[in-house]
Amino acid sequence: MSLQENLMVKIKEAMKSKDKVALESLRAIKSEILLAQTKTGATEDLTEAEEIKLLQKLVKQRKDSATLYKEQGRDDLAAPELAQVEIIAQFLPEQLDQAALSKIIEEIISKVGATSMKDMGKVMGVASKQLAGKADGKAISNAVKQLLA
Repeated sequence: MSLQENLMVKIKEAMKSKDKVALESLRAIKSEILLAQTKTGATEDLTEAEEIKLLQKLVKQRKDSATLYKEQGRDDLAAPELAQVEIIAQFLPEQLDQAALSKIIEEIISKVGATSMKDMGKVMGVASKQLAGKADGKAISNAVKQLLA
């Protein structure tokens, strides 16, 4: 089942159960997909990689908003953002844990031949492509910094 078909099923379920947070999150995904399709021309569907990138962008936006709200002491606004993150993340591939991420980055470092922080750009380029959709960019960056330091 494609992302759009799965999304429509979930929207119907959220409408029936009157789950406002889920419905808002799912409609945001649908809106982003439609915007992306109109940019490329409505005749073609998004590739799986484009869908994953779009979903990651939505998750990142909500996490950033929640962080800002928490810094300002507005937990009442942060909670719905984090709830939306949970719902949107259901459509992403399973994320790697820290141990698995570190192992893969160690392999990339040895393959690229990186020895210091000066080589971080090379490692990040390869890691970002290889781990697209499987790990957050910030987590990849932190792991690379940790291993190269």
